[in-house]
Amino acid sequence: MAEINIQRKKSSPSPWLLILLVLAVIATAAYFLLHADSEAPVPEPVPAGAGVPNPPDSTTGAETGPAPAADAVGDMASEPVPVTPEVLDSFVQSDPTQPQYGREGLRLLTSALVSLADRDDLRDPAIVTRRDELTSATARLEEEGSSLRPGYVAATALMQAMQQKAYPALEADINQLTSQATALSGRTATSQDQQQLREYLTRAATVVTALNQPSAR
Repeated sequence: MAEINIQRKKSSPSPWLLILLVLAVIATAAYFLLHADSEAPVPEPVPAGAGVPNPPDSTTGAETGPAPAADAVGDMASEPVPVTPEVLDSFVQSDPTQPQYGREGLRLLTSALVSLADRDDLRDPAIVTRRDELTSATARLEEEGSSLRPGYVAATALMQAMQQKAYPALEADINQLTSQATALSGRTATSQDQQQLREYLTRAATVVTALNQPSAR
């Protein structure tokens, strides 16, 4: 009778054992990673006054700094430029037939004289009065149809007050200027009006140049 060779079937490993093994490996790796992070050195704050500059704050800088006040910028932009004798004389030599020649000439002359009236050595009650009369006479200078004669007469009176205060050598020039101002029509329609106005402004520019020099008294 033949013998039957019976071999026992090998049992495969349990799947739970493999799962536990994988979990153990993951847990071990996680432990070492967390342990390494916890041992990382933490920088200590630098004490005040140690001489080491603090790192810049991203919330500060030019974009967050105080911007210039809008009013201040506006004031700087609108601040009038002082009229010098050179500016006045240069304008006088321009074309007197221009429609705004007489008006612009009076504006420049007024600006130059008002600056002179504020000078310390020319502070005088009579000069202050003449200065106020000039600013009043030219207050409506921009209005169309307004006569220029009152403004030129007031400007001449202010120059005369300054001459009497500190410039005796200019008496003859002031007297001539007063006659020219009285003869002005206040208009610039005709060639005669334009010529008279240019002659007046030419002499006035000469007087303003002299008034800008140190006074004789």
